[in-house]
Amino acid sequence: MLELKIEGQKKEYPDGITYLELAREYQHCYENDILLAVADNRLQELGKTVEESCEIRFVTADCPVGMRTYRSSVTLLALKAVRDVLGTPCARVIVDFSISTGYYIHFVGQSGVTEEFLQKLDARMRELVREDIPFRKTSIHVEEAVRRFQRQGQTDKEHLFRYRRSSRMNLYSLEDFEDYYYGYLTYSTGYLKYFSLHRYQGGFVLQMPVAAAPKHVPPFEPADKLFGVMKTSTEWSEKLCCSNVGELNDRIAAGQINDLILVQEALMEKNIGDIAERILENPSRRMVMIAGPSSSGKTTFSHRLSVQLKAHGVQPHPIAVDNYFVNREDSPRDESGNYDFEALQALDLELFNRDMQALLCGEEVALPTYNFKTGRREYRGDCLRLRKDELLVIEGIHCLNDAMSYALPSQSKFKIYISALTTLNLDDHNRIPTTDGRLLRRMVRDARTRGNSAKTTIRMWQSVRRGEERNIFPYQEQADAMFNSALLYELAVIKQYAEPLLFSIRPDEEEYQEAKRLLKFLNYFLGIDSENIPKNSIVREFIGGSCFDV
Repeated sequence: MLELKIEGQKKEYPDGITYLELAREYQHCYENDILLAVADNRLQELGKTVEESCEIRFVTADCPVGMRTYRSSVTLLALKAVRDVLGTPCARVIVDFSISTGYYIHFVGQSGVTEEFLQKLDARMRELVREDIPFRKTSIHVEEAVRRFQRQGQTDKEHLFRYRRSSRMNLYSLEDFEDYYYGYLTYSTGYLKYFSLHRYQGGFVLQMPVAAAPKHVPPFEPADKLFGVMKTSTEWSEKLCCSNVGELNDRIAAGQINDLILVQEALMEKNIGDIAERILENPSRRMVMIAGPSSSGKTTFSHRLSVQLKAHGVQPHPIAVDNYFVNREDSPRDESGNYDFEALQALDLELFNRDMQALLCGEEVALPTYNFKTGRREYRGDCLRLRKDELLVIEGIHCLNDAMSYALPSQSKFKIYISALTTLNLDDHNRIPTTDGRLLRRMVRDARTRGNSAKTTIRMWQSVRRGEERNIFPYQEQADAMFNSALLYELAVIKQYAEPLLFSIRPDEEEYQEAKRLLKFLNYFLGIDSENIPKNSIVREFIGGSCFDV
């Protein structure tokens, strides 16, 4: 017999019981479907047998790990349905990047998706959901997996697993469709009731819920500017023969990584130079407004953009919006009663607009500095007068929101959205979330500059993400220019810095599961040394050694 502690109560169960049986017993305690179990702080899929006495809690789609499981499962469901509708063999299918709250999926070498196809695909997916078919999980030797992928022409997976360090790997199958998935899946297709399909840009978007509302599929919201940046970045990845981790590892193993670094950095510099030229096309633009989510490299980007502007004979003056925080005791509070420093009302909007108006009029302005230790604004004699041939480069999370600069003429603003929009995928069907790249950047930087542990960074991350969803992402399509700060090679560099930090998190700590997931993810990469990374690279903002004051 097993002694299991569930929902605070200890009960005995027979040997051989599965987590699925336990989940069905306790499902009435949860509003949303139970997707996974956690046994003594270790994630378990529901089809697995409970092996020893332990404490068990359940995971639903209203938390990050549950929603990741749901999204991976729906993706496999969609790919199986694509194969069923098109027949075997079918076109190469790429799960490319995130758009709205779903994934953009397209077929290589085929004309655009038709409405008729999408209707058939939706019908087949929902049929598979009604049939409630279990996902089968099989463990095989890596060598056998490489041979199998090679025979099937799946070179993306073949390359990925050539560098696999463990001797075995797991494959998932749904009826006769077999695929590899990084992470966990639901027990069966019956859990996957919430999704929608939308034709978009020659492919389609598989729209899914978010953790905050796991039973509601949000309306699809096209993001044409964001799509354009992602598409361009993806095309460059393909031209450089580095669109997935297997191809990146091939370059590293062949000793060709330095060439990739130089080309990537040169391309990034060209993009920054192009943005500088666009700013200067219109003399009425006196204020460059830069916003982006955490760890996008905004500070380095601002410095490099300033260099490009100076190269065109224009003097930029940096303005940090954070210096216009209200005094700490006047800050708004969130629903938990904590100070909400990411709220728009945390800024002295009246003072900011008054100062910026005065600068545009050629007046001298005393600029404040916010003392983060005391929580108060100070004046330290920093004064600025803006000449006609000079620009303000303003950086802050609300810079794309006109409510922040409500008193300033729209023609004076040039808005830039910057984010690390990862286009490098593990393989054709396993995308690397942009948020994972930014989380690893922040973890390394915070450990280096603030002495924060990986545990602290992980614990804070969901709060940071909520602020981004509220204050940044809704305004990204209002930008005049978008800049992708992600570099194809960067995770192979960050790996060396992040792994020791993640290993410091103990198995009994709440953040252990996320640390374990990130360590598994980094294990796919061959590491590279940071010695040959240029001093002005955005990566330097996180690993150190930048020529800028970051």
